Amino acid sequence: MAGMKSLKKRRRIQVLVAAAVSLTVATGLIGYSLRDGINLYRSPTQLSEVAPPEDEYFQLGGLVKEGSITDRGGVEFDFVITDGAAEIPVSYVGRDPRPDLFTEGQGTIAKGYYRGGRFEAVDLLAKHDETYMPREVVDTLKETGVYQDPNS
Repeated sequence: MAGMKSLKKRRRIQVLVAAAVSLTVATGLIGYSLRDGINLYRSPTQLSEVAPPEDEYFQLGGLVKEGSITDRGGVEFDFVITDGAAEIPVSYVGRDPRPDLFTEGQGTIAKGYYRGGRFEAVDLLAKHDETYMPREVVDTLKETGVYQDPNS
């Protein structure tokens, strides 16, 4: 009978150890998969103050500066993102054509890398109607005192 209790105790310990190992592996895999999925948002002012590593993928948001859009041929073009306090030159190097609602003076979020003093955007998010502006961009513009409510 004593051998039976010892065997049950050993089985319980084995099951608990296996569960702990499985939980640790699952947590590690989730953390590894999320490391590239978390995209930090930065404003032009934040980017001009502290430059991230060249291999860091993040989002840059603000207004497209008036008169700054320059076509380079094909789907590539250049523009400047500003928050009223700082300006960051951007080169769009993605594969998709410029969104129809991507215009000067409008809010946008560009996703990509900051290299050599220039942001290389591989993806652009533009407004989807005349009054929409991403929340992050609104917050950034309010901080710099540039934001104007489109309904006023």
